[in-house]
Amino acid sequence: MTVEYVLAGRLRRDYILPAAGRPLLDIPGGSLLYAAAGLGVWQKNVGLLARVGEDFPHTWLKDLARYGWDTRGVRILAEALDLRHFQASLDLHTVQHTNPVAHFARLHLTFPKSLLGYSPPSEKDDDRKTSRPDSPRPGDIPADYLSARAVHLCPLDFITANRITSAFRQADITTLTLDPSAAYMAPAALEDVRALLQGLTAFLPSEEELRSLFWDRSSDLWAMAEEVASFGCEFVVVKRGALGQMLYDSASRRRWEIPAYPARLADLTGAGDAFCGGFLAGYAQTFDPLRAVLYGSVSASLAVEGYGALYALDTLPGLAQARLESLAAIVRQV
Repeated sequence: MTVEYVLAGRLRRDYILPAAGRPLLDIPGGSLLYAAAGLGVWQKNVGLLARVGEDFPHTWLKDLARYGWDTRGVRILAEALDLRHFQASLDLHTVQHTNPVAHFARLHLTFPKSLLGYSPPSEKDDDRKTSRPDSPRPGDIPADYLSARAVHLCPLDFITANRITSAFRQADITTLTLDPSAAYMAPAALEDVRALLQGLTAFLPSEEELRSLFWDRSSDLWAMAEEVASFGCEFVVVKRGALGQMLYDSASRRRWEIPAYPARLADLTGAGDAFCGGFLAGYAQTFDPLRAVLYGSVSASLAVEGYGALYALDTLPGLAQARLESLAAIVRQV
């Protein structure tokens, strides 16, 4: 199989208690799969780059092949890794990741033995000095991935993001996008972020992450986008949830506001990752950043209408294209 797209990120074993509906216990998840599903709405031939422990269900990796995804870049370590991720939704905007015993009791559900001893990992501590064990390494990249059409990095620790982007830059990958980790989007890391963005096609932070990076320096999102674009990336896309996206083109200095598609909301988990996967597919096909944002917005709209990382792949044929054209009619340049 020819791998045209490469996604680097993390895999998880998800335990989801939705606000409504049946619980989803020990299912494949993680930012990598949400991004892959967002891309998979439009394209196949995707290579996945990640690390898992020997206790990760091998059948899950085999099952991913039916979506056209190559898992040779998923390195299985000779040790166990705790990749469990728990979340309980009290409502659409209130999600908790701690104290799973209390949430199962609240819903009168039997607590699964596989969640015993669970402790949520910290995602916000400064990670510029350490690399997480489940983060992929440059040595994990299969040789043919280095000639892919386009590459996207999901949120990873700073050291890993820096090493992986360097490896693909050296391979002359022309389309390289990055969704940052909240852990290094802080004023103290501004100079490190500056170096990381050099040569990127697109930088895709959330509004909260961008505001955190410029804390006490600016409150103008467009000014922030313009400054980070000056670090050396072509496009900056600010993900704003229900408010849609902002797109800044550093070459033309043009700005656009793209509304979110009015989806039927069920679960917002992974919406930003799905957006990034869709954006990569759209840009690699059209080389038009605005069109790419529309692709991403549609992918996100499909992801939030159900539960689980792979939900967006089960939508009706033609639905994504119909939403794409609907959104294109209401884009606004500012």
